[in-house]
Amino acid sequence: MIRHTVVFRLKHLSGSSEERSFLQAACALTSIEGVQKFECLRQISPKNNYTFGLSMEFADEAAYAFYCKHPDHEGFVQQRWIPEVAEFMEIDYVPHVP
Repeated sequence: MIRHTVVFRLKHLSGSSEERSFLQAACALTSIEGVQKFECLRQISPKNNYTFGLSMEFADEAAYAFYCKHPDHEGFVQQRWIPEVAEFMEIDYVPHVP
C-alpha cells in the first residue's frame, strides 16, 4: 500500500469560485483507476501556511505509477496545479514494519 499525500496553498482567495473550481477538479481525480480512500481536506493547524490537503491510497507501486502517468492526472497538473498552486509539499508513505 502507498499513501500519496500533498498539502498546498492556492493562489486564489479563500471561498472564491476559483478555489471551489480547483477543488472540484482535484476531486475528479478519484475517477482514475486504482485511486482508493481519496480525501480532500482543509488544513486547520496554525503551525504552517498550507490550507488544503489531498490524500489517497494505492494498492501497490504499479497502481501509483498508473495514476501518475494517467492523462487526467497529467492534464490536471499542467492545466490547474502548476498555474494555481502557490506552494505545496508532497509526501508518499508506505507502512513501516519494524
